[in-house]
Amino acid sequence: MSNETPINTRGFPGVEKIAVLRANAIGDYVFTLPALTALRETYPQSEIVLIGQRWHARFLSGRQSQVDRVIPVPGMMGLERPVQSQVERETLNEFFASLEDERFDIAFQLYGGGRYSNPYVKRFGAKMTAGLKSRDAEALDLWIPYVYWQPEFLRYLEVVGLVGARTAQIEPQISVTERDIQESMELLPKKDKQIIILHTGSGDPRRRWPPEKFARLGDLLSARDMLVVLVGIESERDIVQKVIGGMQHEAVDASGKTSLEALVGLMKRSALVVSNDSGPLHLAVATGAPTVGIYWGPNLVTAGPAARSNHRPHLAWTLACPSCGRNTIHDVCGHLDSLVSEVNVEDVFESAMELLATGDQKSLPLSEAN
Repeated sequence: MSNETPINTRGFPGVEKIAVLRANAIGDYVFTLPALTALRETYPQSEIVLIGQRWHARFLSGRQSQVDRVIPVPGMMGLERPVQSQVERETLNEFFASLEDERFDIAFQLYGGGRYSNPYVKRFGAKMTAGLKSRDAEALDLWIPYVYWQPEFLRYLEVVGLVGARTAQIEPQISVTERDIQESMELLPKKDKQIIILHTGSGDPRRRWPPEKFARLGDLLSARDMLVVLVGIESERDIVQKVIGGMQHEAVDASGKTSLEALVGLMKRSALVVSNDSGPLHLAVATGAPTVGIYWGPNLVTAGPAARSNHRPHLAWTLACPSCGRNTIHDVCGHLDSLVSEVNVEDVFESAMELLATGDQKSLPLSEAN
């Protein structure tokens, strides 16, 4: 059998360098991973450069990934809002000039509808542009319409498919490093108990399950001799404190204390992650951790995991705002009441126990598991 790299018969010929614009948060990055995998598999000899944020460069340094290099964008000027000063204009001009020097063959816009991001990508100076287009956006050379109700993973796979990129790996995967594990051990040394992670925050308060329900779930799991660990960013510590204050059993407060690397390591060590629809939930899926996700029903369409062997979503279908009664899909009223409070604690607990039992079976030798 030949050891030579297989000849690419699906993609475009002569593609040596690819730019991918995705300058968002961790959950947004996770959504693009299958598409990045498709690019890597279809263009194995090409350099893939992520036009992202500084955290991408730090996080991906020394980590096996589909990305060869990261170029951070200079703030969000011109990407999410118009340029507002001469200083910003000069900064962007220098940035785009440096990207033109890269001589990209293809530049992808995997950022959003394209109102601001399509003109942004056009200034990369690539031979070809491809991406998404909302009704109010400029067209790229190759594009698909941006329609909100589509799974994010499939949305970006469809975009890279415009240049022949394909993969059989539709679930996101993030490699876990020794550094990740070590940082998590410094935060939480090895314990005899199974680690259960609860993430109680979310960027949108309407997607947050009530703290008292997380507290009840934490007690049910702690009563079965499991170590409950609550994670979150610094601004979510008050929510974490409400959960811990409402629990009868002890729990570990790791909120505001975890680097992204430590969080990845902790998720890899965990037996289960229970979380609102959030970046940490999507990160947990990518690390291979079993998850129980709390979703506002419509968001499962765009953000839900594809598989069910390791993942159990629980949905709330509250469409009317609890404060004013407006339809929350078609009419943004500005109220921040939880839309997922109807999700039942016992149902979530049942799914948690199912996944934990499945994990126990997977860890047994085949003869014992049967």
